[in-house]
Amino acid sequence: MKHHIQLTVNGEGYELDVADDRRLIDVLREDLGLTGTKEGCGVGVCGACTVIVDGKVRSACLTLAVMMEGKEITTVEGLAEGGKLHPIQREFIKWGGFQCGFCTPGMLMTTKALLDENPHPSEREIREGLAGNLCRCTGYYKIVEAIQGVTGKDGGSER
Repeated sequence: MKHHIQLTVNGEGYELDVADDRRLIDVLREDLGLTGTKEGCGVGVCGACTVIVDGKVRSACLTLAVMMEGKEITTVEGLAEGGKLHPIQREFIKWGGFQCGFCTPGMLMTTKALLDENPHPSEREIREGLAGNLCRCTGYYKIVEAIQGVTGKDGGSER
């Protein structure tokens, strides 16, 4: 069975007919062409598919699209504005907070939600905030430094 839904993605309104069992990640990637959101594990533990829904992080691989009726969704493509990178994106580049890049969209979205809630987190709060995002390449040090760079702590370590 299909349902007609209306949602906002990265500030743009969409109307779609989606099947009951269609996941948000599939709608984003296949129907809307927003391929920045990645699917890593498909069971909600790796964080690669993290998006922000009404201000809160959500795993797009575990979210049914029909549940998004009337919701506002931000994907990694929605971070940059007018061709200008978001400060989080700039700091990830500056500090080398990515290597293969597969986890990066989820890390960026989790970081955005974390900083929206707590603009000046400690290193411990940053690490706790990233706990749902797995990275096999970086060891997290550069990611933490990048987030500290956004907060004005200039990548310094509190270890």
